[in-house]
This record gives sequence, C-alpha cells and structure tokens, in this order.
Amino acid sequence: MDFTPIINQALSMLWYLIPIAIFTSVIKTPWFKGVAGEFIVNVGAKIFLNKEEYHLIKNVTLPTEDGSTQIDHIIVSKFGVFVVETKNMKGWIFGSPNQKTWTQKIYKHSNKFQNPLHQNYKHSKTLQSLLGLTDTQLFSVIVFVGDSTFKTDMPESVTYGQGYIRFIKSKKIPVLSDSEVKDVTEKIKAGRLTPSFKTNREHVKHVQSIVAEKEKAQHCPKCGGDMILREVKKGQKMGNKFWGCSKFPKCRGVINVT
Repeated sequence: MDFTPIINQALSMLWYLIPIAIFTSVIKTPWFKGVAGEFIVNVGAKIFLNKEEYHLIKNVTLPTEDGSTQIDHIIVSKFGVFVVETKNMKGWIFGSPNQKTWTQKIYKHSNKFQNPLHQNYKHSKTLQSLLGLTDTQLFSVIVFVGDSTFKTDMPESVTYGQGYIRFIKSKKIPVLSDSEVKDVTEKIKAGRLTPSFKTNREHVKHVQSIVAEKEKAQHCPKCGGDMILREVKKGQKMGNKFWGCSKFPKCRGVINVT
C-alpha cells in the first residue's frame, strides 16, 4: 500500500501548525509583552491626549555614566514632562513605594520584580539632568496593563490601563512656556541615542550585566534584604568573616562564609 498521499496530507497539515506554534511561543515572551504594553500606552496617548498640547516621544535610550537607560514613553507638555514606565503583567501585585522589589502572585506562584518606582526614578533623574528641569516640572508615571490587580495601596502615580491619562490630565497648572516645551522636545531628540537594533542590543546587554551582578549578591535568608560582609569582633571565632543582614538589629539573618 502506498502511504505517500497520507504522509503528504499529514505534512501539509503540519505546515499550518508550525506558524501557529511559533506565534504562540512568541506572544508569551517578555519581549512581546513589553511591546504589546507599550503599544497600548502609545495608542491611548494618541487618542486621549491632544497632540497640539502633549508631545509623545517613544522608546528613548539615554546615555548614562555606567551605560544607558531606556525610557518607554516621554510626554512633554506645558503642564510638565511625564516619564512613563509600562508594565504588562497579570495576577495580584503587592508592593509599597519604599520596597526594593514588588511581588507578582499568580495562584500559588510568586515572582519578585524591581520596584518600578525605583526603576523610573533613574529614568527621571537622567532626563532631569539632561533637560535642567526642577522636581515640579517632571513627573514619574507607572502604568500597568494586562489582567493585574493591586492588593496593596499604591501612590496616585501608579495606575492601571488608561489611568495614566487621568493622572496626566490632573496636572492643570502650566510649568513650562510654549518655547520651553519646544526646547525640551528638541533636547530629548538630540540627546537620545539613535534608535536602532544596535542601540537596543547594547542596552539589553547592559541590563543583563546589572541583573547578573544582582544575582551574585547575597540576600538575607530571613527578610530578603541586602547582606553586608562583616567580621566577628570577639570570642573564639574572632576574625572570622560572615554575611550579616543590612537591617541588623531589626533582622538578624546570617550566612556563613565558606
């Protein structure tokens, strides 16, 4: 019996499944989620903010002393410069303004991620230095998109979906003149690194090196805080090294040096 027709039919069906499988795997990647989140924010800004008053600049990479920092969106207006950080996440979100890391919880699984307020603080300060702006002229905004729910109280600058539009529109006192708005917009475009695959690749490499360094760092087994290399000052073990929690005496977590 000739199985060739059956094999050819099976292969033809398989070719339909391969693109679907590839697409499914791509949409689950952090890269795609980031792109999708930024797209949602871009569309919202274009629809709900008057483009004559609010000037959107996307995907801005600025040079820093130790590498570069990448800002998802900058919105310039006479009411201030808004530095927008996008997070496309689902699940329950736990965190407070002063914590180094926040927690994403999906059913029984928990995942730690950098406090986006701290993350955007560096973005804001880099931009503030470039533009010579005061604290009253620049605002940090965090926008979560996706099926996520805050389980702890958040500052007004941390928003869901189109909530960032309401935050931006809540600023009604002009802090920049029309000429200053034009000057700020031109400075951002002139000071940014040229948008390209190379720029993005080098920034990703820089971020990966930072993450690798953080992963090497010791963390307290009790509270998860940073550890400091200390030395026993007295007793039989005097002179021995150990890792002690930076929050001592509130936390007495210890890791022995091997």
